[in-house]
Amino acid sequence: MDEKKNNAPVVWDWFDHPQNLRRLRIGFYLVLALLVLADLFLHKHVLFYRPEAWPGFYAAFGFIACVAIILISKLLGYVLKRKEDYYEH
Repeated sequence: MDEKKNNAPVVWDWFDHPQNLRRLRIGFYLVLALLVLADLFLHKHVLFYRPEAWPGFYAAFGFIACVAIILISKLLGYVLKRKEDYYEH
């Protein structure tokens, strides 16, 4: 990043500074916490399932769904993996 190519000045991006990444991460966590906190004060009309009315249900459901997608894709990667010389036959 500090190297100069063709004598061009080095341009630093906003994401190149670690303190900005830390601020961004803290901001994301703060927004997520505020959304779950706001969920405590909202009245929800349950359509299908009683736990839908629980505070933070959809946040937990989304997190569990994402973890399940990642684990299933890793499992599929192992199942569908082929040998290195698979196409050489």
